Amino acid sequence: MEKIKKLREKTGAGVMDIKKALDETGGDEKKAEKVLKARGVEIVEKKSSRATSQGLIDSYVHFGKIGVLVEISCETDFVARNEDFKKFVHEVALQIAASEAKTVEQLLKEEYFKEPGTTIEDLLRGAIAKIGENIKIKRFTKYSLGE
Repeated sequence: MEKIKKLREKTGAGVMDIKKALDETGGDEKKAEKVLKARGVEIVEKKSSRATSQGLIDSYVHFGKIGVLVEISCETDFVARNEDFKKFVHEVALQIAASEAKTVEQLLKEEYFKEPGTTIEDLLRGAIAKIGENIKIKRFTKYSLGE
């Protein structure tokens, strides 16, 4: 149970998927994590063609000096109200505040400031795998005082 809990926190995968991955790898946590990430990539690829007509616009203001608006879309309004989705959207807004990116493409290639070695694209893929819907970072605007 401890291995399942650990892997659930790391990957966001379902309990049955984690149990299956652990069975396949003979209980090896590191190998199971790789199996789960590979399955997550498969899920992302399958969902990438789905339409994203719902979502959220979030804002973040950093000490009154930097302001960010970000629009992130998903497939259903049910997911748009989901706490995991809301948290993901806000994390992206925080990243933009710390970022020099001017476009979504640049933002996706950046390293996530809270997890060195993880890009925003990796974070997006993880959210898609965990939430189970296609998600797209549509656009953002960043304002810096005095610019």
